[in-house]
Amino acid sequence: MSEISPTDLLLDGFERVGQAVDQVLDDLSPDRLAHRAGGSANSIAWLVWHLTRVQDDHVADLAGTEQVWTDGGWAERFDLPLPREDTGYGHDAEQVAAVVAPADLLLGYHRAVHERTREYLRGLAPADLAEVVDESWDPPVTRAVRLVSVLEDDLQHVGQAAFVRGL
Repeated sequence: MSEISPTDLLLDGFERVGQAVDQVLDDLSPDRLAHRAGGSANSIAWLVWHLTRVQDDHVADLAGTEQVWTDGGWAERFDLPLPREDTGYGHDAEQVAAVVAPADLLLGYHRAVHERTREYLRGLAPADLAEVVDESWDPPVTRAVRLVSVLEDDLQHVGQAAFVRGL
């Protein structure tokens, strides 16, 4: 049996997010993507956009690269009435409603971010995961903790999107 590295585990986790995003967006109409349970809950479109934006933002920060959102022209393709750097964190009901996009656009952006995340993770050595990347927390946040945090956030949001899809 071969040894599994910490980066292999992270790769597997992000692969699961990608698969879940594919499933949740499969064959959804614009109306279903925009549906907000109870009239005010987060829509599937917003949830997938947000989880992808957060992953893009955090991985780009860790890698020291530009985000796929801007580097790949996705901000222009989405053309949302939000600041270009917006990730959805702290959005109110009106901002959530502003995130409207077709499934193919959401899926394309997510796949581009997913590929960038895979490239980044494949280039990490196990020792890189122990590097402190944010000292503003107690205890300070390591690269591994930041990546697990992004993975956890992604999994929660794609699970919420699957729930809304099932309603």
